[in-house]
Amino acid sequence: MKKQIAALILAAIPMFGFAAAGEYPLDSVSIDLTDKAAMQDGAKTFVNYCMGCHGAKFQRYERVANDLGISEELMMENLVLTDAKFGDHMNSSMTAADAKSWLGVAPPDLTLVARVRGADWLYTYMRTFYEDPTRPYGVNNKVFPLVGMPNVLVGLQGRQEIGCKQVQIEEDGKKVFDPLTGVAVTHEACDQLTIVPKTGSLSEVEFDEKIKNLVTFLEYSANPVKLKSQRIGTYVLLFLAFFFVFAYFLKREYWKDVH
Repeated sequence: MKKQIAALILAAIPMFGFAAAGEYPLDSVSIDLTDKAAMQDGAKTFVNYCMGCHGAKFQRYERVANDLGISEELMMENLVLTDAKFGDHMNSSMTAADAKSWLGVAPPDLTLVARVRGADWLYTYMRTFYEDPTRPYGVNNKVFPLVGMPNVLVGLQGRQEIGCKQVQIEEDGKKVFDPLTGVAVTHEACDQLTIVPKTGSLSEVEFDEKIKNLVTFLEYSANPVKLKSQRIGTYVLLFLAFFFVFAYFLKREYWKDVH
């Protein structure tokens, strides 16, 4: 009995660790796995900004091209930046040996990261890097404190700092307005993320959309057959419902003689 209790405690430790890491409030993002244009843009962002260090070793270029409606020619010209072939896995351009030598540890593969972390976590994480001169790469992250990677998307988003800004007051998820002026009530809040103007090539709205597309691609990559599985599940449920009607009447027909 004592061994079973100890095993349960040890099994619960990772859960508490995950909860502690999730203290920062996550922004919600709606993912549409039928939006091929979004996934194509996300794949482009992933290849250009992530694959220098991270890979998607359980994905193949060919599979991505077929699923996302990208021709082999366009895939090879625009999304295959190494000497990989069309049917090869999407491995990082950095070898494991080089990664260990340069960084001390190989960056994790991102094929299944959306399953592990979730879309909201990824969406918030990629948008909450901020400048921190005490860190090795000069940045930190609100969702993942003491993060050990640079902000590779700083050129798109712009430099983000911790500062003070006016924040609208909300009650029960609704904005509070001054009854006399009708103006939304605000207060100055510090420890807020603020982007330094004119330091990024995208506006805040454009950058958020870019990250949403990247997360959409990672969601697809984590489970490429999700939509197909959902369709099959729907057909199975419809069949069971249809079969139940016949089974019910057949059962009633057999049992009426018993009574």
